[in-house]
Amino acid sequence: MVNKYKVLLVFVFGMMLCIFQPTYAQVDFNKTPDDDLGNNEDEFQEHFYEAMKQKGIENYDRAVESLLKCIELDKSVPVLYFELGKNYNKTKNFDAAEEALKKAVAKDPSNEWFLDELYGFYVSQNNFDKAIEAIKQLVDYHPDYKEDLASLYLKMKKYDEALNVLDELDAKHGISLSRDIMRNKIYELTGRKKDQIENLEKRVDDNPEKESNYLALIFRYSENNQKEKAFETAKELLKINPNSQKVHLALYKFYLDDKATEKAIESMKIVVKSTQIKPETKLKVLTDFVKFVGENPQYESDLIEATALVEGANNSKTLTELGQYYLAKGNKQKALENFDAALKLEPNNFGVLKNVMLLHLDLNQFNLANEKSGNALNNYPSQPLLYLINGVSFNALNQPQKAIEVLEIGLDYIIDDLKMESDFYTQLSKAYTLLNNTTKAKTFSDKAKQLQNPN
Repeated sequence: MVNKYKVLLVFVFGMMLCIFQPTYAQVDFNKTPDDDLGNNEDEFQEHFYEAMKQKGIENYDRAVESLLKCIELDKSVPVLYFELGKNYNKTKNFDAAEEALKKAVAKDPSNEWFLDELYGFYVSQNNFDKAIEAIKQLVDYHPDYKEDLASLYLKMKKYDEALNVLDELDAKHGISLSRDIMRNKIYELTGRKKDQIENLEKRVDDNPEKESNYLALIFRYSENNQKEKAFETAKELLKINPNSQKVHLALYKFYLDDKATEKAIESMKIVVKSTQIKPETKLKVLTDFVKFVGENPQYESDLIEATALVEGANNSKTLTELGQYYLAKGNKQKALENFDAALKLEPNNFGVLKNVMLLHLDLNQFNLANEKSGNALNNYPSQPLLYLINGVSFNALNQPQKAIEVLEIGLDYIIDDLKMESDFYTQLSKAYTLLNNTTKAKTFSDKAKQLQNPN
């Protein structure tokens, strides 16, 4: 269908430059007017083009003026009110914006663009009642609008209406993550755990081959302290899908509680080997594994195997936690390897950097400690710990004068930390001892002792 309105709408989207008459006959812009309107067509076109130009350079007041001139010439063109409403909205003249958009919709009730703009306007004004009225006219165009309707009901705390809409959409289009997020939020806000579980049980019954339904149900059972049901559901999933990897995230815990140690360890190994499970999640399993082995040291070889598998993950958090584990076990070299790998992934992580430098000192790797602490001072010039590490490494490398210089600077950055201040004095005493200045060495040694024993 060809008419003035439609061409103007197309022009708005930069596709055509002709205007249609309400009689559906195409306008010839080169034709000399032969009616009593005079040169209205040319004038209309000029004002409309001017409105679009002013809108393009964000001069919305001028755009409004030009659109109003167009309306004086022809009140029948819906797109004029559509553009007028958008420009009024930009100038924060919200009452006028609403009226203009409503007129556009009234003149063309089936136009999706107009309805969508009016709906968006009401949402931006937090006028959800009117937004619902607008969106109900849009749901025939696309199911996404119906999901927006559910979202509006949620914002208005009309939870039953929202769930009804979600149920309709799930039945028609299948389950979706975005709708499940909304659904679970409603269940959480209303405390309807029973309804939530019943919904998941139905999904399992309706789609017994779908792994995600079982996993969601296992999680909700566990969350609701229905551990036996969760365990049974996990075992049922394993029967249906013996190759499932994610089910072992639940099974290993159930096996541990059930004293089925061998099965628990097997499940843990499946988790840490899995390509479907995120490193962060593997780390949580590994933490449980560490705790278990702490109580059952006979299984340490299995833990070593599992940690080797997780170490292959390119994940800073995992590597850091493994470093902490080895540090607690007294394996400083292994801890350093993991912290070093984590630092390569996160070079600006000060906590990891600190662990690396301290381990270099503990392992008598003084050149590395000196180099890394010196470089770190360029990025963290007010961190007293870096001056201390740098000073310790200079002393260890028999460069006491450099140790004194850096330690004296670092003292100025210590704030309410008597232990660290004492360490600085101890290192200064050591530096002066290396220089055979026994007087100053004793002075700083006495200061350190005084801080260590303030009474």
